[in-house]
Amino acid sequence: MNEFDGVLLIDKDTGCTSHDVVNMVRRCLKIRSVGHAGTLDPLATGLLVILVGKATKLSQYLMSLDKVYWGKFLLGVETNSQDCEGEVVAELPVPEDLSEDNLREKMKSFLGDQYQIPPMFSAKKVNGIPLYKLARQGQEVKREPRFINVSRFDLLEFNKPEASFELACTKGTYVRTVCHDLGKRIGCGAHMTALRRLSSGKFDVKNAITISQLQQMNPSAIKKQLIPVSEAAPSFAL
Repeated sequence: MNEFDGVLLIDKDTGCTSHDVVNMVRRCLKIRSVGHAGTLDPLATGLLVILVGKATKLSQYLMSLDKVYWGKFLLGVETNSQDCEGEVVAELPVPEDLSEDNLREKMKSFLGDQYQIPPMFSAKKVNGIPLYKLARQGQEVKREPRFINVSRFDLLEFNKPEASFELACTKGTYVRTVCHDLGKRIGCGAHMTALRRLSSGKFDVKNAITISQLQQMNPSAIKKQLIPVSEAAPSFAL
């Protein structure tokens, strides 16, 4: 019987993948039964919900929880990945008359139910092949739009051409695509330059441990950080 069961909240650094973090936890606890409830791109930081032992059975439920993000975008520049890690594919002047109020109105147009086309540079698979692998080969294939909901898209600060925001959305939402599409609606293009997941359902990054803290902990210390399976999800998800 595995003595490690529960949910571990990690504050992911930029540069590492979600799978890198899963492997770190596996090594620290010396067990294989570790997963996560929602991928973060290498560029992104913030809350990564790690599932340990019996908690891996909660994956489908925990991945379905709504998310809240903080981020930044740059107007006037489009990239092939829709974020700052891609190659620039277009540059257009930002409208001189674009005010903070104008930008807020454009952002409000993204609220509610909608369909979003996943970006080519993503892990979503088509015929068993991740889209990013096709994108790296210069291919672009038809992607089925996915149903999402954006409940909040708030402008925090605007220093033209850069802006910071907070966004609350359903699972599967590509925040960089929201930024990209916003740039299209404004008419000058845009790409995401930073992203941080603040929460996933009731889990908050404020209660997470950093990767450096994780690496300094022994198994018993990590065990104390685990949220019990019974607390992590309602009874119907168990």
